[in-house]
Amino acid sequence: MEVNDLTKVTVEQVYGQKARGYRLKRLFYSEKLAPYLFVSPFVLSFLIFFLYPTASTITMSFQEVHGLNSTKFIGLDNYRRMFDEHFFNALQTNTIYTVLSLLLLIPIPILFAVLLNSKLAKGKTLFKSVIFIPALTSVIVAGVSFRLMFGEADTAFINSVIAKLGISPQNWMLNYGTGMMLMVILNTWRVAGINMVYYLAGLQSIPEELYESAEMDGANVISKFYWITLPLLKPIIIYTLTIGIFEGYRMFGESYVFWNEGMPGDIGLTIVRFIYQQAFQRNDMGMGSAIGITLLLIVLTVNLVQLKLFGLFKKEGD
Repeated sequence: MEVNDLTKVTVEQVYGQKARGYRLKRLFYSEKLAPYLFVSPFVLSFLIFFLYPTASTITMSFQEVHGLNSTKFIGLDNYRRMFDEHFFNALQTNTIYTVLSLLLLIPIPILFAVLLNSKLAKGKTLFKSVIFIPALTSVIVAGVSFRLMFGEADTAFINSVIAKLGISPQNWMLNYGTGMMLMVILNTWRVAGINMVYYLAGLQSIPEELYESAEMDGANVISKFYWITLPLLKPIIIYTLTIGIFEGYRMFGESYVFWNEGMPGDIGLTIVRFIYQQAFQRNDMGMGSAIGITLLLIVLTVNLVQLKLFGLFKKEGD
């Protein structure tokens, strides 16, 4: 091959590479295709880690699973077996736990946030740290500490304190009411700081002129809180309420840390704990899948109802 031919081939290769690079650049900067390329990682993650497992769980809920490749279609039998005394006990526990947690985790963080947002408050940084640090603690680590504090022995911290007040020691984890109290207190101690940060951010976005105008009209502290603060915090309240319902019905750690060996009379039995018993301890994956799908429908229904009550589905003109 002559020198001119080699030069010609080299030039064609260079221009070919530049042309491919130009086409690739146009592809990434294309207004039609570029958005889909950037969104594709999130879409693939959703399909792989959410949609596919959900579809598999729905399919498995209608099957009797003997192994990874051994299944038998049994229709609604898993759902029929699911509705027993233990399921309704777990549903009752989750519902009571969720309601009590929300009754504490909405007003208490709002109160903390209002106090921290006040100009008269001192030591704000220290107070915020003290309230928020429990959120960084593992539920298992915190639960073990609570379990030792509320132990059955007379030498346990809480029993020793109430003994000095003339109250007899309690078996805190062997009674439904006190057991529920322990779970709610543990959850409130851990989550109140997170909600406080949400509400504090909402308060700091409220224009100060609104409060000044209200003061000029003779509004007191309570009136300003009721007519200005609460309405403008409504989106954050709805958000924390929605998350609180979701977290309340999916609660597992608080139950497991207090009753990891057994639950007399279904004390502390939750729906997720019931799933764990059926799917992993008894190796009944079909039954566990049916309970999981039912839990999904319960949480979805409850959240849709509360969003409807807050008027989120109304049109702007209504």
